Amino acid sequence: MRIHTIDLHHGSAGTTAAYLLESNGEAALVETGPDATWKHLVAGLARHGLAPRDVRSVFLTHIHLDHAGAAWKMAREGATVFVHPKGARHLADPGKLLASAQRIYGERMDELWGTLEPIAPERLRATEDGEAVRLGGSEVRVVATPGHAVHHNVYLVDGVAFTGDVGGVRVAGGPVLPPTPPPDIDLPTWRDSIARLRDARPSALYPTHFDRFEDAGAHLDALEEELSAWAGFVRARLEEGKDEAAIVPEFEEWVAGRLLAKGVSPEGVEAYRHALPFAMNVTGLVRYWRNAGAA
Repeated sequence: MRIHTIDLHHGSAGTTAAYLLESNGEAALVETGPDATWKHLVAGLARHGLAPRDVRSVFLTHIHLDHAGAAWKMAREGATVFVHPKGARHLADPGKLLASAQRIYGERMDELWGTLEPIAPERLRATEDGEAVRLGGSEVRVVATPGHAVHHNVYLVDGVAFTGDVGGVRVAGGPVLPPTPPPDIDLPTWRDSIARLRDARPSALYPTHFDRFEDAGAHLDALEEELSAWAGFVRARLEEGKDEAAIVPEFEEWVAGRLLAKGVSPEGVEAYRHALPFAMNVTGLVRYWRNAGAA
């Protein structure tokens, strides 16, 4: 199995990847990135002598647009798109996805994400937890890993794990951080998914944001600690009676300060902002705590 990182240059370089897998003459992608970065995906494939039509399988970790927004184009090129069953229906009929994104991003929708069109049912394959999909001389094993999103999978291939967002975001030489956007954040479920990842004992992790990390155990430990720290920060301020608008600037300053203290450059902090916009993380955690009855 050969694994190639394709930098999609979403917002900035080194923040969002699609992964090209090649085994015995067969090619697959893990993630497609958004439609807005399609030209970078095509160029990345071309560097390895491939065109989109040569990729027969696409494995999506989940359906957030930075991961799956160009899947419809790969499907029209003939690829089968593998996705969690709770995400498949939204790719077949993306109206709700588009409406939600439009409410959040408004006039920046096209710039950030491009467009989203339906995927024909015959090009969609809903996954089952634990199933193995043949890819050349290798197997892609599906691990359902909710917590960041209810429609999240991790894919295990030849001892490495493609972790989407449930395995955190780690860019610019910095630490791993937990992306916590609305609407599906569930802390106990996410911790269970981290435990499943630990139990798989991968030799390396490939988070979509960004590239390969071989310190899997330490990475997952740090992710769980940071998830607890973020959740605690937001809960404490909710208990003080602050609303989301008041928490956001405090949280942004706190996260940036923690990154700078760990040696991340100011430019690196901006790369983290591209990969996981800090304000949206507050929104997701506020929603979680309110649904949990803690605020």
